[in-house]
Formats: sequence, structure tokens, C-alpha cells
Amino acid sequence: MSDTNKDPRSNARRKAQNHFTSTEQRDALIRKELESSRAQTAAKTARLRALRLAKEAAEAEEAAQTAAATPDSPKRESRKPKPRALKAKRAPGY
Repeated sequence: MSDTNKDPRSNARRKAQNHFTSTEQRDALIRKELESSRAQTAAKTARLRALRLAKEAAEAEEAAQTAAATPDSPKRESRKPKPRALKAKRAPGY
């Protein structure tokens, strides 16, 4: 009856099972905390992305209004580069 409690194998098995159970509980808690952290990060990222897209849309609309409001200015012809004088080539060693 009480021989099973005094058996070294059953004691070792019980200790191992207790250790395994506590490790599983700790791992479950850590997984839950990580998932919570990931969810917070995802929500923050989504909020910041929405703000950025709204800002970019507002800037694009403002740029379009500014472009429509300003009259087209006459375009200047681009300057042609001046021809460069050719340098006299020297023979190697001089």
C-alpha cells in the first residue's frame, strides 16, 4: 500500500511529472504574454500605417491643388554644354 510511495522509481517519476507540469504552465504563460505583445505591436503598426497613409493622401491632394492653382510658367530651354578644349596628349614617359 504505502510501498508505492517509498519506491524510488515512483518518487522519481512523480518529481519529473511535477517538474514537467510546472514547465508546461510556465511555457503557456510565456506564450500568452508573447501573443499579447505581438497583438499590441500589430495594433500599433496598423494605427501608424493608417496615419501615414492619411498624411500622404493629404499631401498628394495639397500638391494637386497647388499644381492646379499655379499657372504654367514658360519652360526655359536647357543650356547646351560648352565644348571643351581637347588637351594635347603626351607620349608616355614625358
